[in-house]
Amino acid sequence: MGLTGTALAIDAGNSKTDVALVSADGRLLGTARGGGFQPPVVGAARAVDVLTPLVDSALAQAGLTGPVDHISAFLANADLPVEETVLTTEITGRGWARTVTVRNDTFALLRAGLPDAGDPVGVAVVCGAGINCVGLGHHGATARFPSIGRISGDWGGGAYLADEAVWSAARAEDGRGDPTELARALPAHFGLTTMRELIEAFHLRAIPDHRRHELTPLLFAVAAAGDPIARTIITRQAEEVALLATVALQRLDLLDEPTPVILGGSVLAARHPLLHDHITHLLTERAPKAALHVVTAPPVLGAALDALDQAGATPEAYERMRGAWG
Repeated sequence: MGLTGTALAIDAGNSKTDVALVSADGRLLGTARGGGFQPPVVGAARAVDVLTPLVDSALAQAGLTGPVDHISAFLANADLPVEETVLTTEITGRGWARTVTVRNDTFALLRAGLPDAGDPVGVAVVCGAGINCVGLGHHGATARFPSIGRISGDWGGGAYLADEAVWSAARAEDGRGDPTELARALPAHFGLTTMRELIEAFHLRAIPDHRRHELTPLLFAVAAAGDPIARTIITRQAEEVALLATVALQRLDLLDEPTPVILGGSVLAARHPLLHDHITHLLTERAPKAALHVVTAPPVLGAALDALDQAGATPEAYERMRGAWG
């Protein structure tokens, strides 16, 4: 895009979308935030419609109307190559930029955690509302997973953990499962007394579905207090994160060399000791040369850095861009 060019960096997740307008010298010219990006629910065209006011806002902050030189878009639900192709076509058709690249949003986390110089080699695991893993190896090799739910073998993520907590608490209360403090704590969070009341409230939409995410931090709190059932769920999540990272490293033939393993997403960025320490222990056993890093910067930083990659930016530009995001 040239040293005087501009680009749009987009990180669109299931729950929120960030758009940033950046210059090739690393300046942050405009930002906007909106709702979730869910093409499987509303279709590609309507999902991209969500981006329109955000793009307009970011451009307006810099006094621009577009098109910019490039869009680096890292999108949730772009899990299969065919989905990336459809979304690339849809975004290109909006005329926001002269060129467009689309990748799954987990690659934004990976880019944010990798150095700005040298061979871009590493693995990233994101655990937020859902869970995913991607990796980049030498000579352009890529490792990734479909990450479209249980049908593709997925286990975990904040929404899944909340459902596991409810499942365990329901069975504890009615006698099918072992006792757990979750059976008291989960309904109490909503001002209720029993799991039966909570189940009814969820089923009849007296408590909207989106509020289930509130139960994930509660699960960690109950686990931290020593509850065996809650701890089992958290331990299972740690095992899945370590397994994803190890399999990706193995696929890329990186187990025997020092390699960054980037962790991100709300569940992992919180660094809950029970979860984080167990992940660290497992990776030390299975991939002893992996260098674990937790990224807490917003994933849109990774999209912005990718835009600088496309521009052939200077080291000063990368430094300036990272500084803009703290």
